[in-house]
Amino acid sequence: MAAPLYYPGATTVGIRGRDCVAIAAEKRFAYGYFVMSKQARKVFKITNRVGAACAGVVADMQNLIKEVTAMANLYRLEQSVEPSVRTVAKILSWNLFGNRYFPYFMETIVGGVDNEGAHVIVLDPLGSMIEDDYAVVGTGAEVAVGVIESMYRRDMGPSDVYELAAKAIKASIARDAGSGNGIDILLYTASGLTAEDTITV
Repeated sequence: MAAPLYYPGATTVGIRGRDCVAIAAEKRFAYGYFVMSKQARKVFKITNRVGAACAGVVADMQNLIKEVTAMANLYRLEQSVEPSVRTVAKILSWNLFGNRYFPYFMETIVGGVDNEGAHVIVLDPLGSMIEDDYAVVGTGAEVAVGVIESMYRRDMGPSDVYELAAKAIKASIARDAGSGNGIDILLYTASGLTAEDTITV
């Protein structure tokens, strides 16, 4: 009899409002019924205008985000321009698609604010890019997306998207055994990275 396949638990959200984006994830790193860590970081600053939040295997997300951050820095040096949110998402997409035969076990939400406005882009393990007003991935996604859909408005300000992201993750933590132990959250506005917080739940 084959051993059960455990997918790491997580709840990760990205929400855009009026020239603002909040991306957030809880901190539990669990395989099945075992909690590996209560301090896993699944939210990453890539530039002062763009960040990413991931669900999946923590080692995969850490290594891929390091590569993407280095490539974004090279882009800034070579082009003498700050990479846009779509540029960062495309770099991530190329890396994911390039490894499609040995894929990274992760889903990613890229979010930020650039000269074209606020963007939330979700990527699957093979690099597909879909932009939307909000995105939720992970084992707690069903609970979190219900909270967001019931309260979301396109004209939300920075404090509104921040609070809604936190509320959605808190609801997921209450119901999903794979999610818990606090929330990491990044808030981007037209001024850049405005808040980088850890919320105790």
